[in-house]
Amino acid sequence: MSGLRVELITIGDELLLGFTIDTNAAHIARTLAEAGVEIVRRTTVGDEADRIASAVREALERTGAVITTGGLGPTSDDLTKPSIAKIFGRKMVLDEEIAAALELRWRARFPGGTFPATNRSQAEIPEGAGILTNRHGSAPGIWLEDEKGQWVAMIPGVPREMRGMLADEVLPRIKPLLGDSASAVISGTLRTTGIAESAVAEILGPNFLGEPGTPLGSLSLAYLPGVAGLDLRVTAKGMARMEAEALVREAMLKLRSRVSAYVYGEGDVDLASVVLDQCRSVRLKLAVAESCTGGLLGERITNIPGSSAVFLGGVIAYHNDVKRDALGVREEDLRRYGAVSEEVSVQMAAGVRARSGADIGIAVTGVAGPGGGTREKPVGLVWIALNVSGSEAKARRFHLPGDRIEIRQRAAQAALEMLRRAFIKG
Repeated sequence: MSGLRVELITIGDELLLGFTIDTNAAHIARTLAEAGVEIVRRTTVGDEADRIASAVREALERTGAVITTGGLGPTSDDLTKPSIAKIFGRKMVLDEEIAAALELRWRARFPGGTFPATNRSQAEIPEGAGILTNRHGSAPGIWLEDEKGQWVAMIPGVPREMRGMLADEVLPRIKPLLGDSASAVISGTLRTTGIAESAVAEILGPNFLGEPGTPLGSLSLAYLPGVAGLDLRVTAKGMARMEAEALVREAMLKLRSRVSAYVYGEGDVDLASVVLDQCRSVRLKLAVAESCTGGLLGERITNIPGSSAVFLGGVIAYHNDVKRDALGVREEDLRRYGAVSEEVSVQMAAGVRARSGADIGIAVTGVAGPGGGTREKPVGLVWIALNVSGSEAKARRFHLPGDRIEIRQRAAQAALEMLRRAFIKG
C-alpha cells in the first residue's frame, strides 16, 4: 500500500440525523483508493465547532492528512473553516478577490437584488491557506498546511461540487505526495441476480480464488447482497497497479465461469441497460403493464439514456377496471383467479403488447403489502408474464421478501431478468 494515509471527515447535522445519505464519503474513498491513497478512517460530525475541531485534531495526530466535506456555506451552521483555522493557529481574513467573484456570480443569478452580507463569509479564508477553486458552485475549497507538512483539504458537501473539486483540485495536490509508490487499490465487481448469497457461497466454496499465499489467494472477495441482487467484488491491495489489474481481471473471469448463468454485467451496470441493449440489437420494441410496481419498471427503463429507441411506454393497471378496460383482461378471469394470478398476468402482457404495437410485453402483478395478503396469496407473491411476438407467452411465480418498497423493487428487477434470460435462451 502507498505511504499516504488519509482520514475523511464529513460534516453536517443532516448526516448524523439520517436525513441525508452520505454518498460523498463513498465517492471520495473509491476515488482515492484508485489513486493509491489509503483511507484509514471515516468520521461524521455535526455542525458544532468544538466537535469539528476535535475530530480534525485527532485525525491530524493519527495521519497528518485530512479531507473534510461540508460546512463551507454562508449560513450560521457552516463552521468548518474557522474551527480548523483555530487548530492551525490561523486567523480568518477576507479575500476581496473571492468576495468580488462571489458577488458577480450572485448578481448573474439574481439580477436586481441586493447581495447578502452573509455570502461574504464564504470569502473568509484562514490566513496563509491555499485556495481550491470551485468551478462547480460558489464556495471555494481550502488547503491548509503547517510547517510539519500536516494538511487539511476542505471541500463543499454538495455532491456535484465535491466530485468536481476532488478531481480538479484535491487529487492534483495529493498525487505528488505519493512519491515513487505505484501501488493502488483495484476492485472489480460482478453483478448477479436471481440467486441468493448463500447459494453463491455454496457454489464457490472456501478459497475459491486461490489458497492463501498464491497470487489470486491474496485478493479479497466480498459478497454484497442488495435489492437488485448480489454483487461479487474482488479487490487487490498492496501491489503495483499493473499486477493488481491483471489479477483482478483473472479473478473476474474465474468467478464468471462458475456463476455465469446469474451474471448480467460488471461494475455499476444497470440490468435495464443490458435488456435495452439486447432489444436494440435485434430491433425489438418493448412495452410494460404494471400493477403492484406502479410504474417502477417503466422508471427503471426510462432512467437509461436512449431508452426511447426501444421503449414505447406502459400502462399502470392498478385497479381491476383498468386491467379490463385498458389491457383487455377478461372480467370472468379477474373474478375466478384474482388479479394476482398467472392467467391475469399473461393477459396483461398480451394486452399491452397488442395495444402498444410492441414486439415484447412484460406484465407484473402482485401483493406488495403490508396488508392484502392471504394464505393462498401471501404478501410478496408476484406473477410476471412475458409476451414476445412469435413466441409462446411465459409466466413465472415469485415469492419476494422484504417490505413494500423492497418487494416492488425486487419485482421490477425480476421482470428485467426474466426478459434478459429470454434473449439468452433465444
